[in-house]
Amino acid sequence: MIANYHTHTWRCKHAWGEEREYVENAIAGGLKILGFSDHTPMPYADGYVSNVKMDMEQLEDYVDTVLKLKEEYQKDIEIHLGLEVEYYPRYFDELIRITEQYPIEYFLLAQHYLGNETDDFFCGRPTDDEMRLIKYCSQSEEALMTGRFAYFAHPDILHFTGDTEVYDRQVRELCLFAKKQDIPLEINFLGLWSKRHYPNRRFWKIAGEVGNTVIFGADAHRPEEVWNPEALLAAEQIVRDYKLQLVDMIELP
Repeated sequence: MIANYHTHTWRCKHAWGEEREYVENAIAGGLKILGFSDHTPMPYADGYVSNVKMDMEQLEDYVDTVLKLKEEYQKDIEIHLGLEVEYYPRYFDELIRITEQYPIEYFLLAQHYLGNETDDFFCGRPTDDEMRLIKYCSQSEEALMTGRFAYFAHPDILHFTGDTEVYDRQVRELCLFAKKQDIPLEINFLGLWSKRHYPNRRFWKIAGEVGNTVIFGADAHRPEEVWNPEALLAAEQIVRDYKLQLVDMIELP
């Protein structure tokens, strides 16, 4: 593993440590590329404040901090500036308008919520509701159609506990769509080492059959998580088990 594009900062309200610590740990772990992709702020209406994303007024400081580290460590590691973005149809155009004012290099798609976060379902909660699965897949496909996303982070995050045939059918359609759009799917290290419901092996079996490309992502919320050899070994086993097509890095503008 030479690159990790999935790295958070304290601004998202559920990560810890200073940005410099993440960079130093990445260098110590032998990474050649480190991408910061903290949870993007959203231009919510009616004064809503998310407890899992940076605030809009923190965006400029986030950009400045990463760019300064990029310059300072240019001889030691390649640093990139990104955002982990939810596709919320109500707010997406305004988000693009705001972020285009900054030198953001990439977006990672991460669909933690259906709808627009303020009015729908958290995808990590168990559900046997087929309509939630369908909405997750259709909203993700709509996001990928925008052409704004470098890859799809933890695409298997929806915790579906219902009919396996329904799950297989919907996930296969999603994987086929991602393949058509040439979007890599992320095997998420945070889910691996913290033993969450993802990575979901049923999902990755289907991705292997479809022929999706995959990429590894640390999803680091602490400096020591930016490089995790145990999670790497487990992720490599998933790749072998399902004959997945692994890519080491993504192309950035």
